[in-house]
Amino acid sequence: MTGPDAPVPVPSTAVPGHDGGLLAVHSHPDDETLATGALLASWAAAGRPVAVVTCTRGERGEVIDTPSHRTGLARLEGDGPALAAHRESELAAALAALGGAPGVVAHTFLDAVDLSEAQVTGARPASDRRFEDSGMAWVAPGVAGPADDAPATAFARVPLDDAAARLAAVVRARRPVVVATYEEQGGYGHPDHVRTHDVVVRALALAGDPDAAVPGRPWGDAELWRAVAPSDALRAARRALAAAPAAQDLAAGAGLTFPDPDELLPPLARHDAELRDAGPHDVAQVDVAAALDRVLTAMRAHATQVQHVTRAPAAQDPAADLLGWYALSNAVLAPVPAHELYLVSRGPRGRTSRRPGRR
Repeated sequence: MTGPDAPVPVPSTAVPGHDGGLLAVHSHPDDETLATGALLASWAAAGRPVAVVTCTRGERGEVIDTPSHRTGLARLEGDGPALAAHRESELAAALAALGGAPGVVAHTFLDAVDLSEAQVTGARPASDRRFEDSGMAWVAPGVAGPADDAPATAFARVPLDDAAARLAAVVRARRPVVVATYEEQGGYGHPDHVRTHDVVVRALALAGDPDAAVPGRPWGDAELWRAVAPSDALRAARRALAAAPAAQDLAAGAGLTFPDPDELLPPLARHDAELRDAGPHDVAQVDVAAALDRVLTAMRAHATQVQHVTRAPAAQDPAADLLGWYALSNAVLAPVPAHELYLVSRGPRGRTSRRPGRR
């Protein structure tokens, strides 16, 4: 089948066809699960090396503590150090779920990388410099922008090469074949996500540059995978979610709402026609169903950030591309789609010849 209604030509594989390791780079605890959970779980289940770098501890995040999702942790909101410590524990539990056991998915916080000692693992900052959550403000439905009161220690204000050199040291030490992160607009515009994307691109260039002042042997063989979503599939999943009786009952009982399938989608959504134009070698697809139990368990581990994680009933239409749903602190239900999709970039700077646009 060809033409505008042809399916996106991507490989439907639970684990991409690589023999090496995977490194996922994210801004806050919970992003690793929400953006790349199935990718991480699939590689871990296949026995491939998997690691996550988290750039901040989510100090400025909201805390969910409602009658329908009681955590008893509302006091943590606004207390940056206390919330950071708690979210570290949530992250550890989520990574254990994605990996199938503690320690399978290696982890470090980016500010714990000490370039002077070439240490690339740890939880505590390697110096007095701590990378902190920059915060955000909603500027449109599902689209974020910078906060008006970002602190001086905000990750979005960290000099690019300061953060990128640390990440480049991790890349040289782990030598992954795939580095996964957000697309260039940060998925939905969060300033930390945008900065993380830029740090990853710069880090890959530094990691492959033999003249860069980064510990370790140069490594320039990693592909850059940017998480995106086909716009038509995302809209269809939203419609299926709103039509699901179990989701309707949940929304009515818990005071949740549904996303508008016809509103402007966040930047991660890409035209299906443009994804078809990219071709099967520039797009990778991961089957979420194969890793669904691990992904849902990891979502539940982030209880201060994610609520009402639900597997779709068995009677759900399999053609709806909807495996379940959840909500964040905005109390808007979101679909768990059947696939994760990634734009694949090759080369030392992660460049592609095509840049699909928003829809």
